[in-house]
Amino acid sequence: MSTAVTARVESTSFAGKLVQLVPGIVLLTLVGFAGKFVEQSISKYSKSHHLTLPNIEYVLWAILFGCFISNVIGVAKVFKPGIDTYEFWLKIGIVLLGSRFILGDVLKLGSVSLILVLIELALSIALMTFLGRVFNLKPKLTALLAIGSSICGVSAIIAAKGAIDADDEDASFAIGAILALGAIALFTFAPIGHALHMNDQTFGLWAGMGVDNTAEAVAAGNMFSDAAGKTAVLAKTTRNAMIGFVVLAYALYFAAREGRKAVGNKAAFLWQKFPKFVLGFLIISLLATMKVFSGDQLTALANLSRWAFLLTFAGVGLRMNFREMMRQGVGPLIVGALGEVAIALITLGLVLGANAMVKL
Repeated sequence: MSTAVTARVESTSFAGKLVQLVPGIVLLTLVGFAGKFVEQSISKYSKSHHLTLPNIEYVLWAILFGCFISNVIGVAKVFKPGIDTYEFWLKIGIVLLGSRFILGDVLKLGSVSLILVLIELALSIALMTFLGRVFNLKPKLTALLAIGSSICGVSAIIAAKGAIDADDEDASFAIGAILALGAIALFTFAPIGHALHMNDQTFGLWAGMGVDNTAEAVAAGNMFSDAAGKTAVLAKTTRNAMIGFVVLAYALYFAAREGRKAVGNKAAFLWQKFPKFVLGFLIISLLATMKVFSGDQLTALANLSRWAFLLTFAGVGLRMNFREMMRQGVGPLIVGALGEVAIALITLGLVLGANAMVKL
């Protein structure tokens, strides 16, 4: 009897949580649709009037509309649980995006980008650690900034927080700095890429390496072009795959430093931290390579991926609260800003140099 009651309570609780997500998801959909509508309306107007107007992707419109709502109108609490699902839609979008790649292309990009990613990883960690010491930041705050800037932004910081036993305040500071700088990168990378006349491949690789948060990296790539967005996803997932190893190394370091018990089962730790959506992306890509899907099915999967990204980019804008970011403190922001500018320039040099040598 008690088991049945418990099951009903859990079922009701689960249904209640789903209901709480609805308002935010509806808002994500409306903001995403608004971005798509504006893009299509401008395109139709320019064609019908034989005008040459700048082609601004729906990605940017969705983010701008989201930013306006978040920073001018304000987002009520009832919407926040649903808005927070934007990372879920991002992961779904990336997994389904695998349908647009054959595995050979993934492996080809991986062989080139892996070397660049490893270089970016080492330089980012070394640079952020150096800057953190210069500005006398706490060791764990410095570590969180280094992990966030080298791998995958907020997700990496959250994964590392528990592993190194960092304070909530440290994680909050690091996340605030990474989000603020990600917002700047989001609006600066594409204009720089166009000014340098970068091609889709090189820009996508730069966006995937130089922008921290996965959502912002994918958005930056898509602002340049659809092809650049695909390349950014590949480069970014390569970085994301390193999260378990880097977090494990930091966990072992701080455990030894503080005399705590070190991580026990390292393989289990790595699997726990590994981003599973990367495997999903590769599996879908493998199935597409093996021609398991028909042409219509591949088109449907690709369209579903775009729908998921529509919600993701709306969420990126709706979560940008510039006032809250500035309250996180100046120290981490200065360290993050100096580090991010340096990393952006270094990765740009790496990509342009690699392109000159192997013609990406």
